[in-house]
Amino acid sequence: QVQLVESGGGLVQPGGSLRLSCAASGISFSIYTLGWYRQAPGKQRELVATITSGGRTTYVDFVKGRFTISSDNAKKTVYLQMNSLNPEDTAVYYCYARGLGNTYWGQGTQVTVSS
Repeated sequence: QVQLVESGGGLVQPGGSLRLSCAASGISFSIYTLGWYRQAPGKQRELVATITSGGRTTYVDFVKGRFTISSDNAKKTVYLQMNSLNPEDTAVYYCYARGLGNTYWGQGTQVTVSS
């Protein structure tokens, strides 16, 4: 059974930082493309960042220079380091894993940026 379990969300003040983690089980982690999406209230889910099995990373423009995606194959975990957070980053953040014709999603973790 495939499971992706996110953690690390919470409430943070503008300008603050959070690190999200997503622990995977039930998949050959090292061959999957991994990533993070987010969904703000009333908006569609949008891509934030991805990392391929080869370690290539991509970011959407609105997080470039602020967010960093990384992965640890030994721990089967993908991370999203988020710095310089602003209220527009408030959303539920979902990790995903794509490979072998399948896409798996985590349950999401809430990130709220507010003073």
